Amino acid sequence: MKHWRIEDIAWDRFDPAAVDAQLVPLVKAAAMVERNGTDYALYLGGVFGDDPDFRQAADNWALEEVQHGDALAKWAELADPGWDFAAAFDRYRAGYSVNTDADASIRGSRTGELIARCMVETGTSSYYTALAEATGEPVLKQVCKLIAADEYRHFKLFYDHMRRYLSRENLSMLSRLRIALGRIGESEDDELAYAYHCGNEPESVLYQHKRCIASYMALAMGFYRYRHVERSTGMVLKAVGLPPRGRLSIGATKLAWKLLQWRQRRFEQQLAA
Repeated sequence: MKHWRIEDIAWDRFDPAAVDAQLVPLVKAAAMVERNGTDYALYLGGVFGDDPDFRQAADNWALEEVQHGDALAKWAELADPGWDFAAAFDRYRAGYSVNTDADASIRGSRTGELIARCMVETGTSSYYTALAEATGEPVLKQVCKLIAADEYRHFKLFYDHMRRYLSRENLSMLSRLRIALGRIGESEDDELAYAYHCGNEPESVLYQHKRCIASYMALAMGFYRYRHVERSTGMVLKAVGLPPRGRLSIGATKLAWKLLQWRQRRFEQQLAA
């Protein structure tokens, strides 16, 4: 069951003068990735075919993901009245797809699949929190706060099911950590890069992964603050079975923050070149 509806958003408070032009391309890309949640639910339904409780939870999760996409798309069309979300999303779907016919996880186990989902929700929860705090536009702030809260609940959903499967599959901590770090690294794959391309570049421009992921990441990483990395680091550690607070978390957060800053500089240099 959805915790909010698009109709609950105070759309009449939209303030075009408060729109940050740097946020618009990020919201356009995010709208398409979120809107594509139905395909991920189909994938998860195949992986967890004999687990009706989880499949129902995944279907409910997908409904909320789709709503995230619709809300972000509506805001982006207000911010850029010339933008056509439906046309951009059709382009995205034509060029990027999820394997909805899978009957086993690409992570090697169901525990691994759920850890990977925890990583996605960790990233999106911190990301939308960062965007909500960065924007002065009241409608986008409300939308991002609602989405961030949903994503945090989604983390707990996948985490609880992961713990259930972990008791059966007994995946080692090292294996869990490897899967988690691997999924974090996949944030630079075609999913976001192609969404950025379809949302922000005309059809006449040839898609180039390196250019598009650098354009997206150089912008997005600039809105993170140390506290956002600190929170997400704790969630990552919790998902792999390590203490989310304490000396390990402090050290890991410092390392993650330095890595984020280095990556942002690297992407900016790629764009400049």
